[in-house]
Amino acid sequence: MDKFFVAIIGMPSAFVIIYYRRQIKDFIGDIPFAEKYLGIGGTHKFIIFFAVALFIFSLMYAMGTWQSWSTSFLGPLFGK
Repeated sequence: MDKFFVAIIGMPSAFVIIYYRRQIKDFIGDIPFAEKYLGIGGTHKFIIFFAVALFIFSLMYAMGTWQSWSTSFLGPLFGK
């Protein structure tokens, strides 16, 4: 049931973040490391990257692929 709630909250939140990215940027200001490494407009790019990552993570978690990927890839690194 928790997977359903992650999908219901995470994926629409990603679309809202992308839609209101200018207002979010005006509210939080510039992100220094984003401006440094992503160039001019880096904060806008970072907000978009964050929203896309949120959408992908929510989808992967809801479908169960995050759990299988994390145990197969990260499990050996931490001594499963």
